[in-house]
Amino acid sequence: MKHNYITFSKNIFVPVTNVCRNACDYCGFRARNVKDAYVIGVKEFLNLVQTKGAATEALFTTGENPELAQFSSFFKDRVSEGGCTSLVEYTKKLCTLAIEHGLLPHCNLGVLRTDELTELRAVNASMGLMLETTAELEAHKQSPGKDPEVRLKMIEAAGKLRIPFTTGILVGIGEGREDRIRSLEAIKSLHERYGHIQEVIIQPFWPKPFTPMWKKNPPSFVEMKEVVRVARALLPDEIAIQVPPNLTSAKELIELGASDLGGISEQTIDYINPEAPWPTEEELKRTIELFELRERLPIYPRFIKLGWYSDELRPLVERYADEEGLRRHDGI
Repeated sequence: MKHNYITFSKNIFVPVTNVCRNACDYCGFRARNVKDAYVIGVKEFLNLVQTKGAATEALFTTGENPELAQFSSFFKDRVSEGGCTSLVEYTKKLCTLAIEHGLLPHCNLGVLRTDELTELRAVNASMGLMLETTAELEAHKQSPGKDPEVRLKMIEAAGKLRIPFTTGILVGIGEGREDRIRSLEAIKSLHERYGHIQEVIIQPFWPKPFTPMWKKNPPSFVEMKEVVRVARALLPDEIAIQVPPNLTSAKELIELGASDLGGISEQTIDYINPEAPWPTEEELKRTIELFELRERLPIYPRFIKLGWYSDELRPLVERYADEEGLRRHDGI
């Protein structure tokens, strides 16, 4: 169903760890040596959530399968200090603490097994995994987790578990126009079977210093407009098209069918793209002009109405959601 408003959410961005088994040619997030590796500590996390401001979402991002990464011993030592033995167990502990402090978790931990998705489902309002592309690319030659079939299998598993899900494509990493169409069609096919995709992000590649793709140009705005146009034409209306307002000019993309601006944070930076600051809510309002800006939760209204959330999350969902399933603003 189409609405004459544009949505966004308020979150805190929690980079659980930058230890990652993948080595994508464009990534500036992954630790390249052990002195730059980190795992957020429980005390550090609690300090963050206790100053959450108006946020309703805790966005957890990590490197993929750090237990299998180059600095796995560093990672295992750090999570053991928190009384845990794995990324999933440790992140679940942080999600539980986030809920206790009034935040609805959304985890994007890379490729997970079905049993891991099941374990995290009860403490997540929604989850995500960028498909990025169905093409086999040079940029992913050292990234086993970027195998398109592996990623599609996880997105399908999330559908079977009825997890409200975010995915998307990364534009400009070596794929072509037909690759983008095939990627969007693959997402559409999974949604037609399981009905679980709440939003598809159209994200431009952004070159990072000290990476193999540092000198590669990002996609042109003409390309971005074409991808948004195609995505809106291909995907069902119930799937929101999200564009990141700190990485691209949102106004014209909204005119072409984008309807969501993702999460912004008053307290934390975009750790994946630290050079690109979040816009403020007032800046977003000026950007969209004729459209009304509405705040949402990390779980979209359709899934709130369907009851696709756990009893653990019910008190917060009922506290934050208005009659439309968007963020209520009546003093709560």
